[in-house]
Amino acid sequence: MSDKRRNRPEGPPPISPSRLEELALAYVARFATTQAKLRTYLQRKLRERGWGGEGAPPIDDLVERYVTLGYVDDASWARMKTGSLLRRGYGARRVGVALGQAGVAQDLQVRPAQGEQRRAALVLARRRRLGPFALQPLDRPLREKHIAAMLRAGHPLDIARRIVESDDADALEEWAESDFGDT
Repeated sequence: MSDKRRNRPEGPPPISPSRLEELALAYVARFATTQAKLRTYLQRKLRERGWGGEGAPPIDDLVERYVTLGYVDDASWARMKTGSLLRRGYGARRVGVALGQAGVAQDLQVRPAQGEQRRAALVLARRRRLGPFALQPLDRPLREKHIAAMLRAGHPLDIARRIVESDDADALEEWAESDFGDT
């Protein structure tokens, strides 16, 4: 082995203040993100490579500046993520968990309307072939499995039961589109 190879430092150099700024800017340019996710990303990078600047790394100042500049907006990220999860068939409870894990404050989390929750449940039922969309007739154990699947996806029990116990997919479509009443 040559002497040059033995004297070379292991791994990349510690992160400088300018490099920390570059990492943060690249992250927000590439991903729609929350304050908490940006902070976690920068902390992970610092753990991996170390800090080469003086004093403590200015992570909180950097995140706050990006919020002020509009590069990071928790409220718009929460709306986008909520819509995405509802379109995929997840319920309000599961949406709330995802937003909480991303560090979105409770006051920024928008609870979906009843009609949106019904439509999301119907999307899941169609996709997973639950209730009237099942390929085989439902007996009691299979009904219970379907209800459990909907509950795991974050849907309330009353909506899960209504869908799984229905025999008429067209009636469910009308019910999902109505924003009021339980008819």
